[in-house]
Formats: sequence, structure tokens, C-alpha cells
Amino acid sequence: MEIFHMKPLNYSLTIVIIIFFVSFPCFRCSLHFNATVTTSASLPLIPTLPLIPSLLNFLDQRLAEIYPIIQTFKSSITADPLNITGTWVGSDICNYKGFFCSNPPDNESATTISSIDFNGFQLAAPSLDGFIDQLPDVALFHANSNKFSGTITDNLAKLPYLYELDISNNDISGSFPIPILDMEDLSFLDLRFNSFSGLIPQEIFMKDLQEILLFNNLLVGCIPYEVGFLKNAIVFDASNNQLTGPLPCSLGCLKKMEQLNLADNQLYGEVPEVLCALKNLENLSLSNNYFSKVGPTCENLIQGGVLDLRGNCISGFADQRTEEECSTFFSQPITCPYSSSLKLIPCSTSGSARSPSTNSVKASGVTKTSWVTYQATDLRHRL
Repeated sequence: MEIFHMKPLNYSLTIVIIIFFVSFPCFRCSLHFNATVTTSASLPLIPTLPLIPSLLNFLDQRLAEIYPIIQTFKSSITADPLNITGTWVGSDICNYKGFFCSNPPDNESATTISSIDFNGFQLAAPSLDGFIDQLPDVALFHANSNKFSGTITDNLAKLPYLYELDISNNDISGSFPIPILDMEDLSFLDLRFNSFSGLIPQEIFMKDLQEILLFNNLLVGCIPYEVGFLKNAIVFDASNNQLTGPLPCSLGCLKKMEQLNLADNQLYGEVPEVLCALKNLENLSLSNNYFSKVGPTCENLIQGGVLDLRGNCISGFADQRTEEECSTFFSQPITCPYSSSLKLIPCSTSGSARSPSTNSVKASGVTKTSWVTYQATDLRHRL
């Protein structure tokens, strides 16, 4: 498998918004320990230590050096219903289930672990720290739908080849791992369905993204003006968080946006007309918030089945919150920092307006494209 050669030169970043530290013996430490136990009969053997690499025959020195790392991580796993780790035995690491070998860019004659695919393995461990960040040649790490917890170490940003990271659908917490966004080659980041908390970092919006999936976390605060710089974004999903404040008018600059989902938050105010005028919008979900006003362009999207505003506070609309719910929310006013920037539009909106016929496409029976861009979150077709 040629994982390293699969990476295109200009790969757009895909962000898809949702630890206990383990220690491991280094290769040299293992050799030293081996020398100690073979010369001193008074010291008892410790059966929980990884098998000493010097007693095994490895295909490459790089595999020998990461063997103790894998075995230490294996010993930290608390649940393995599919017996995945039962294959993590011996020196043939390239045949461990979930591990894939290739030739690293710095030495094409060497063999090393280039990618890891734990998707759907249902493994549980208190931390991924001390494992991912200690695999110096890994390019892809996918581990969605497991039960990993803890936080994400900033040391991931030091991995020279890592360009795909998927840890979605786990129980990882802490603030958004901002240092990861500084990785020049990172092109795929999926954090959805976790417990990340805090503000959405503005650095996200300064990257050349295609998809931003942040849903089902604990993100708070207002959506910043910088969201308007996502000029190439097609999907933006930050639903099921605790975001609040009015929507910035800079959303009107997302001229390629097809799927925008901000449902199940605490957003309020008027839905910007400039947002509803985007001609490529296929789905705009703002349900279960506290919006109180819409204009004629947005009303056209509602009639066309593009805009979902159920569960808000819009007078005269069906399926809205009760008057009591809305009054309780508005009795505790929430303000956003730099609120004056929410009215700014950092682009020209000419040429991005929706034509009258586009508003009624879905109503006329023409089938629109589904969330096909979500297929990019499935690694199995990549390996």
C-alpha cells in the first residue's frame, strides 16, 4: 500500500466539528532492561511489560522502535469486544489488524506504519496520548466509532506526515485542539460526536476548507465574522452545540455553500437576507433556535423546502416555540464581542444572488443532490 503517495499536492482541508497520559518504554530502555534481567537472577520478570524487541525479528528497525508503543497502548485498552488486539502479537506489525505499512518519504527503502484504521472497532481506552503522537511516520489516523476518551495532545502537530485525523464518535473532551490547525499538510480533520468545549477557534475560518463538521459537541459563543472567509466551503455543520448570538452577515460570502446546518443551538435575531440569497443553497437548517424575524427572500426558501425554521420564535409561523419559552430566553440577553462586525460583508455579493426559479426547485419536484460530500468522511474507500 502506497499511503504516502496518495496525498495530492494541494488537498483542501476537510473539517468535520466533535486523556489520561500513558507511558511506554523506549527501544533503548527495553534493551537495557533485557540486559539487566539476564545478568541478575535476583530481579523478577514483570509479565505486563511488552515483549522485548531484541528477541524478535522485525522487517525494519522502525517497526522495532514502535513495537513497545503499540504494546503499551494495547495494555491500556479496557474493552475489545471484537478481539481486535488479539492480532497484535509478534513482530509482524504490518499484519496487525488496523495497521498498514508503507515506505516513508524520507527513506523509500524503509518500512514503517503509515496509516491506522480503527473505524468501528469499538475499542475503549482512557487516552490516545502517548500512542498517536509517538508514531513518527503515520500519515492517516482514523478511529471513529470507538470509546476513546481523554483529551488531544498538542504534540500531534509535531508529526511531519500526518494529513488525515478522524476521531469522531468517541468521548474525547477538552478545548478545540488549536495547534493541529497549524499543520500545513493537514487536509482532513473530523471531530464530530465528541465532547469538545469552548469557543470555535477563528483559525478554522482562515483555512481553505471544503467541509466543516463540528456538530454534536459542546461548543459555545458566537459565530465570528471570520466565517465569511470560507469561500470554498460546501458544507458547514455546527448543529447540536451551544452557539448563540445573531448570525453574521458575512455568511452571505459563502457562495459555494450547499449544506448549512446550525440547528439546535441558541442563535437569535433576524435570519440575514444575504444568507438566504446564496444561489447554491440546497439545505439551510436553523431549527430549534430563537430566531424572531425573517425577510421575503428567506420566506421564499421556506416555501421551497430549503429553509427549516421550526422551533423558533417567529410570530405567525407554524411549529414555533411557546411564548413562555421565548420570553424566558430573551429575558436573559446575550451579547457577542465585536457585535458591530456582525453586519459587515467582506465580499461582493453580486453574482451570488439566488434567481427566482431556484427558490422553487425543490417544490417543483426536482430532486436535489443529497449530502454526498459527507462520503468524504468514510476512510474505507481511501485505504
